Amino acid sequence: MTSDNSSYPERLTKVDALTRGDHSYLHEEDNCLFLGEYTARKGFSYSATNNLIINFKKPMDRQGRPEWSHKARNIRKAAAALHKAFGNTDLRRYTFVPVPPSKASTDPMYDNRMMEMLAHLSAHVRRSHGYDIDIRELVSQTQSTAAAHDTDARPTPAELVALYRLEQGALAGVREGILICDDVLTTGCHFRAMEEVLSAALPGRPCYGVFLARRVPEAIDIEDVDW
Repeated sequence: MTSDNSSYPERLTKVDALTRGDHSYLHEEDNCLFLGEYTARKGFSYSATNNLIINFKKPMDRQGRPEWSHKARNIRKAAAALHKAFGNTDLRRYTFVPVPPSKASTDPMYDNRMMEMLAHLSAHVRRSHGYDIDIRELVSQTQSTAAAHDTDARPTPAELVALYRLEQGALAGVREGILICDDVLTTGCHFRAMEEVLSAALPGRPCYGVFLARRVPEAIDIEDVDW
């Protein structure tokens, strides 16, 4: 099912003390913002956010199929939602840095969806405010790993840092704040690894997380509780 749902959120919510516990690697001082709430294993029709995220993450081996158009449409939809959420914020103060995908750039399943989404966001900003946002792939992944949504064996931040390569040649002129951008905030592992790599290379620049959604824990049915 790939039905569209126009009620995907268009405002950013900050991860706070009530929600931080759902993302085990986040620290109290981390500043992370998200648009919607994604519930795993619930399918397209469960919510507008599920619809967008599942289509957004549609794997590259689906290219050429009729369903592929849903991925492109939801990449554009995510960009439009972020543009509306940022409102009149002066984004020239920030450098947007996408979290690299789980596949290395040489892998046929490499998916550059975050860069595509940020390019659409920049086009929105250009039309409404007259400037382009600063987007840089400052970090790349040197080895393919299983996508987080395809495995229960998730890497630690230290394991991800070991796989990340900092693009030294792209550091000149980075803005005063860094927006680390990803599709879904799960454990916070990728944000933590990116923040570690970028803070070491660019000390003194604050890092913020911007996510299309955060994963919420599944509710437990009262009948499933072993009293």
